[in-house]
Amino acid sequence: MTNTSTSTMQSGYAAKKKAINTLIYVILAIMVIIWISPIVWLVLASFSGDGVSTGVVPKTFTLDNYIRLFVEHDPNTGEIVPMSEMRFPYLQWIINTFIVAVLSCVISTLLILMVSYAFSRLRFKTRKTFLNLGLILGMFPGFMSMAATYNIMEIFGLKQQLLALVIVYSAGAGLGYQVAKGFFDTIPRSLDEAAKIDGATRNQIFWIIILPLSKPIIVYTALTTFIGPWADYIFVSYFMKDNESAYTVALGLFKMLSNETYSEYFTVFCAGAVLIAIPITILFVIMQRFYVAGVTGGAVKG
Repeated sequence: MTNTSTSTMQSGYAAKKKAINTLIYVILAIMVIIWISPIVWLVLASFSGDGVSTGVVPKTFTLDNYIRLFVEHDPNTGEIVPMSEMRFPYLQWIINTFIVAVLSCVISTLLILMVSYAFSRLRFKTRKTFLNLGLILGMFPGFMSMAATYNIMEIFGLKQQLLALVIVYSAGAGLGYQVAKGFFDTIPRSLDEAAKIDGATRNQIFWIIILPLSKPIIVYTALTTFIGPWADYIFVSYFMKDNESAYTVALGLFKMLSNETYSEYFTVFCAGAVLIAIPITILFVIMQRFYVAGVTGGAVKG
């Protein structure tokens, strides 16, 4: 009787677990469909030859939308218009975005890693004060300082220049030390102590010993600091609104959807949005295992 009862309970538990798992999978599947549907629609619209259409699947497919991003013909002569004279110079936007994103990524990554290592290894009187201050300042969104930052850039003669964006994106990077500091905390201090005994300076320990062991957090930091400038619109729209030659892709694509050009350039906009997402997607797929290792490693200790 006991065996029968136990068997019944186990089968009931198994059935309940199966039902719960099925429900979870159904919910996850619905969430995936909701999340991926706009992306699929955007990709399909980028190949649409129908112009602005409310349909999900275009009636005709074409590559002209992608070609128009890089090639524009004069309506009178039919000749190819130079990039500097194009109405929407997409290639120039990509170049500007790439320059800003790469420079910001390099500077920000170095700042974050150095600040994080200092907080992880050094012990000084105001250490906890700076840790708490950095945490508090990091709670405030960056756009709150846009007006003051813009005036500072104007004072230094950097108004509406790409260098101003690099400075803005990089200047406060050190406040993002939390994850990297947690990762450095997991590296045994005995390595530092052994290197000191051998006569290594703190600078040599950081560059020669610690960084080679920190590939996951370096990749994680580099990806996050690259994605920000690559996709940012808020700061660019404020700093570069009157300098069309310094537009990045985010601002340029937004201008493409103005009331005057919406119907003509909507599918071109979709093509531009698809292209600008490809580099980030490829980077994330290639670096995913390091990205996950950096996040989980930095979450071990605070």
